[in-house]
Amino acid sequence: MAGDELSQRRSKIASQLRPQRLDCLIVTAAPNVRYLSGFTGSNGALLIGDSGALLFTDPRYEIQAAEESDCRVRVVRGPLLRKVLDAIRRKRFRRIGFERGRASFGEYATLHEGLDLGSTLEPADGWVERLRMVKSPGEIEAIRRSAHTNSRAFERAVRRIRQGMTESDLAAEIEYQMRRLGAQKPAFETIVASGARTALPHAQPTSEPIRPNRLLLVDMGASRDGYASDMTRMLYTGRPGRSVKELYRAVLEAQLAGIAAVRPGVRAGDVDRRVRRELRASGLDRAFSHSTGHGLGLEIHEAPRLGRKDKTRLEAGMVITVEPGVYMEGSGGIRIEDTVVVTAGGCEVLTPTPKKLLEI
Repeated sequence: MAGDELSQRRSKIASQLRPQRLDCLIVTAAPNVRYLSGFTGSNGALLIGDSGALLFTDPRYEIQAAEESDCRVRVVRGPLLRKVLDAIRRKRFRRIGFERGRASFGEYATLHEGLDLGSTLEPADGWVERLRMVKSPGEIEAIRRSAHTNSRAFERAVRRIRQGMTESDLAAEIEYQMRRLGAQKPAFETIVASGARTALPHAQPTSEPIRPNRLLLVDMGASRDGYASDMTRMLYTGRPGRSVKELYRAVLEAQLAGIAAVRPGVRAGDVDRRVRRELRASGLDRAFSHSTGHGLGLEIHEAPRLGRKDKTRLEAGMVITVEPGVYMEGSGGIRIEDTVVVTAGGCEVLTPTPKKLLEI
């Protein structure tokens, strides 16, 4: 990540301090630390004030922090937040913002108990997350690479499905192929479900064999260069009958309607309502049990959420998923999902894998 872009992000955060009557902001959530500083290690804290930013980490990351971040780096031994408090005292900061929705109780207690008399902790929830909603061109390209890696891993893994293979075997093959193709890790635990288990939206792979004449659901995402992708595709082990084809067509039409609704200015909840209206026409809206999608980027689940009540207006540069599904206990479910970027004129689907019911 270019230093100029990182510096601009921190400047946007710093510019909010005075209007909110804060002297500084402590950033402890790892994705937010990375977004603002470039540092990818597992132990970091960032202190942002009007005059700049200071990155704290431990000796394990001394070389890495200097290579990755354009911030001033302070390498310390012991709990990072105690050293952050020392810096706050030296700078005589009195009103300290912190990530209330991200901090653990232990982190809050350390900060609260360590402040000087007259200093206060003030919640500054969502500051960094709101910036992260709109991706830069470089971030969009990273997500595009992740989506292509994800799709290629899917194609390779599907070619290796054999009689007697289990759901867990296929999940392992998918994640192996991701890494071979350049992903650092899966963006989340790969979901592989077959038969009636496809009715479980977040099914965990089991030792259940992938049997003939069954639905097979694969929900997978790659993490490449820190950025996530997300895709769900349906397969059928044999020749699907009319009822399966009709159900699949209904979900596909709802998903395409949702994608068609994505454009700048539209509320996230409106996309969800468009999908549900399409499913309602097929009598399937009550079988859709989750939101239509979510933002993604450095994390697999980010704002905005494409749910009924989300009033966030979509903007060019936001990256979201569109993933309607229908689930019938005892018989199975179908979900179709793509990673989509909002553009100035509408949207672009970043997932290259065709959306057909794949017969294997």
